[in-house]
Amino acid sequence: MIGCEVDWIRSVSGIEERRFAADGETTSLMGLQAAKRCLQQAGVQATAIGYLICSCGTSERRFPGPAASIASALGCGEIPAIDLPLASAGALVGLDLARDLAPRYGRVLVVATEKMSSVVLTEPMERGVSMLFGDGAGACLVGPEHGRLQIVDSFIASDGQFADDLALPFGAPLSMNGRSVILHASRKIPRAIGSLLERNGLRAADVASFVMHQANVNLIWKVADALDVASERFFTNIARYGNTSSASLLIAAAEWMETSPPEPGEHTVLTAFGAGYQWGAMLLRAV
Repeated sequence: MIGCEVDWIRSVSGIEERRFAADGETTSLMGLQAAKRCLQQAGVQATAIGYLICSCGTSERRFPGPAASIASALGCGEIPAIDLPLASAGALVGLDLARDLAPRYGRVLVVATEKMSSVVLTEPMERGVSMLFGDGAGACLVGPEHGRLQIVDSFIASDGQFADDLALPFGAPLSMNGRSVILHASRKIPRAIGSLLERNGLRAADVASFVMHQANVNLIWKVADALDVASERFFTNIARYGNTSSASLLIAAAEWMETSPPEPGEHTVLTAFGAGYQWGAMLLRAV
């Protein structure tokens, strides 16, 4: 489609497959499907949700975003439902907000849904950008009661000096300075993780697993190297899905919990970096 060799794509990104939503499959519909699966697995009724947060940078319209539509379709009632148009880092920011909202509202449903194909398949397609992104959605339930994972602490940051280096203007293709993104992400993510662990009396070596926004497998290995942690501790599924922007963290976390769940007492770090620039890390403990 874009004149790229398979081996080249694999070497520069780690991507082997992607998923594209159908023409009528909207971000709201994908988010709804992920939310239903999440609630089913948690054994929680939609009426027990007190707040819904949806991260989506590829909504089909400027407003409203998918949050209220998803809450209504689930049957949550007239609960607060807010949208976070934060590419890549949105799910992490949503989880951070949910952590503080749960004591007030009870269970908070965090959804991240992205239809990146609507962006990257728009002409003119750029060889180094269009091959990166795919579509998908994920969801996570955060509550005041104990679940399988406890949020111990989080660290969120932003730097608007480089906002133009990763942006999606109205009526224009995605603009990405790949070198800038990789440079800043490979520096800022390890610093965020280090700061988070230090204030909790931990070292990177004490963390059993890391789940990172699936942007580029080479970036993931750079972060592992910077932390002096074996790459095997970083869960990856980018080969199968590509970069699904803010949805990728929750998709990866769901598959990580299914395939290699942590033992009680083990620590995990979630981390993401995205447009804005916005980035951060979250420390979890298995219970």
